[in-house]
Amino acid sequence: MQQKIEDFKIRMATLEDVGLILAFIKELAEYERMSDAVVATEELLAKTIFVQKKAEVLIGEYQNKPVAFALFFTNFSTFLGRPGIYLEDLFVKEEYRNMGFGSAIFTYLARYAKEHNYGRFEWSCLKWNEPSIAFYKKKGAVAMDEWTVYRLEGAALNNLTTE
Repeated sequence: MQQKIEDFKIRMATLEDVGLILAFIKELAEYERMSDAVVATEELLAKTIFVQKKAEVLIGEYQNKPVAFALFFTNFSTFLGRPGIYLEDLFVKEEYRNMGFGSAIFTYLARYAKEHNYGRFEWSCLKWNEPSIAFYKKKGAVAMDEWTVYRLEGAALNNLTTE
């Protein structure tokens, strides 16, 4: 059942939200079947998000209860010569899905990008996550199928630094 979206508000997270942010990250990791990959701590998130300002976080609240979050940061397009937004995570608690909250956060981020004259709004999505893929396509997003994401982390990253 569609609820009134006016009962939903989006706000920028503050340092006091760091425990909430970590809880959302853990819930997202469980949904993505990656719980073992979470090594973030409240202390690390506080330092990197709120002290070093490496990312920003939105909290979505329904009837004053946190039900969604999004973590994003700026990237840069050399071809456009302008920065963009990279959405690392957007997560809505299961019992609050299909109420328009994810869409509201997505629209908020698109407006944020436009207001800052950013050239792009990008993210990655797991190939098995059909509900999210359908959501993104409905919004007009185009899959960048000709690109493959590569990653160095852990031992591979350490090994490369010793060459």
